[in-house]
Amino acid sequence: MATRLKRSASTGADLWPIIEAAARHDDGEAARSHLAAGRPIYYGERDTPPGLVVKEYPDGRRELVRFDHLGEHRVCGAPRA
Repeated sequence: MATRLKRSASTGADLWPIIEAAARHDDGEAARSHLAAGRPIYYGERDTPPGLVVKEYPDGRRELVRFDHLGEHRVCGAPRA
């Protein structure tokens, strides 16, 4: 499901409610498309440690990664879903 962001007259508009609403209504099509095209996807789960995200590769391999001003850093492999 594609969600369009509406332009706000306020430059300080909080986008988090819009992003969270889009995530709640995600049907997974974009993630499946990325995997099918050979690209990894990134996501979080309820038990994902704070500051980390799951990076899943098209072959099903998963890693925990973190991001900082230097880029992406692999923390450890994660069990397959």
